[in-house]
Amino acid sequence: MKITQTTVNSPEGTISLFRIENKGGASVEVSSLGAGITSVIVPDKTGKLGEVALGYANPADYMADGPCMGKIPGRYANRIAKGHLEIDGKSYQLNINNGPNALHGGPTGFQNHIWEASLIPNGVRFIYRAKDGEENYPGNLTVTAEYTWSDDNVLTLTLKGETDAKTVVNLTNHAYFNLEGADSGSVLKHKLQLKAHKYLPTDSTQIPTGEFAPVEGTPMDFLEPKEIGKDINADFEPLKIGKGYDHCWVIDEWQKGKLIEDAVVLEAPSSGRILTISSTQPGVQIYTGNWLSGCPLNKSGKSYNDYDGVAIEMQGFPDAPNKPQFPSQELKPGEPYQETIRFAFGIA
Repeated sequence: MKITQTTVNSPEGTISLFRIENKGGASVEVSSLGAGITSVIVPDKTGKLGEVALGYANPADYMADGPCMGKIPGRYANRIAKGHLEIDGKSYQLNINNGPNALHGGPTGFQNHIWEASLIPNGVRFIYRAKDGEENYPGNLTVTAEYTWSDDNVLTLTLKGETDAKTVVNLTNHAYFNLEGADSGSVLKHKLQLKAHKYLPTDSTQIPTGEFAPVEGTPMDFLEPKEIGKDINADFEPLKIGKGYDHCWVIDEWQKGKLIEDAVVLEAPSSGRILTISSTQPGVQIYTGNWLSGCPLNKSGKSYNDYDGVAIEMQGFPDAPNKPQFPSQELKPGEPYQETIRFAFGIA
């Protein structure tokens, strides 16, 4: 595996970029800013290599961007209702940054810090040390994100964490994919399949109500491969709230620590590329890039339009700290946090 490191200066400090290339010439690039994925170049059905991860031309533009492009948000990915958190009877008021709610750990979050970086076999390890009280979360929390790339085009992300006080943790990756090519336009013709018979309905601020609703007979049904855009404009209130899909599905047969194979399958009809995602996480937030317009310029010198990419965020459930019926995202001292997300790129 060939790993090449470059650096870029930014107002926040030096950003390190690592390009990991396998024997077939396919590559992944990851950044120390937010431990993010900035590039994935894989072959199509003709063998031609192409970029399938949305990204910006300037590595510094990932700082404080609206889409959270490619990065690892934290300490708690997704939303917490009204920024309210209670642990062992003590209340914490998180910073509000998404309507009335806290999103992705707060206005700064892990995604807008430069992480420590080091090489590991076939990949890169990033470490971030969050201080007690950062964004008003309790506990000194050390998180590790390890990316490895294989000769058969599998990107594995291992997320780890340890704390010195009881806290909550929910980590994921927020890459946006377009398997026709990052600059090819809308992803709404892509076919999506989810191993999920239920999803989490939300209120008008996109906080889960606490119910587990069946997908059958609704636009949320992706049990069989279906074009993302087939039902996106349906007369269905959950889709109107977020201008498209921005919802969490409940992964079938999830058990803590168990890797659910092929939880998500995304396929592009023209290029023939397929992305198969396996994970130990209980949920997947599908976000169809409903608000991508106006983001920083991409590598082609233009901004993306809405729906030009889809984010597939394997994660714990949003607002789980306030929903005892959801799998717990609490982390105690001496108890390791560890989750795996595996992105396998192939051809139909």
